[in-house]
Amino acid sequence: MATTTSNPEVQMPETKALPVNLTENAVSKVKEIMAQQDPVPAGLRIGVVGGGCSGFSYNMSFENAPGMMDKVFTFDGLKVYVDATSAMYLNGCVVDYVETLEAAGFKFENPNVKSTCGCGSSFSV
Repeated sequence: MATTTSNPEVQMPETKALPVNLTENAVSKVKEIMAQQDPVPAGLRIGVVGGGCSGFSYNMSFENAPGMMDKVFTFDGLKVYVDATSAMYLNGCVVDYVETLEAAGFKFENPNVKSTCGCGSSFSV
C-alpha cells in the first residue's frame, strides 16, 4: 500500500511595509551619536515638518519617550519614533548615512517626493 504525503501550502503572514526604513550605516551612525549624549536618549524621532522652499523638510531629533500618537519601530535595538502625520509622507522612505569626499550626512530616499528645491533641503509631494 503506497502512501502519499502532501505538502500543505504554508501561509506566510503578510508583512506590512514600514513607513520608514534605516540602513545599517544610518543605524550605526545614530547609535554612535546617541552614545555621546548625556543622558543617552531613548530613541530617534524622524518626521516631516512644513517649511522650506518646496513645502516640507525632514526633521531628526533625539527623544526620551514616544509621544501618544507615535508609532515605534526598532532597527537593531534602535527605537525610532514616527508621528502619524509624518508616516503618511515618509511611506516607503529609506534613510541612509553617506560619507563622501565632499560631505557626510543622512540621506532620505523618499518615493513620494514629486519635486525638491534647488538647495536640496525641502521637497513637495
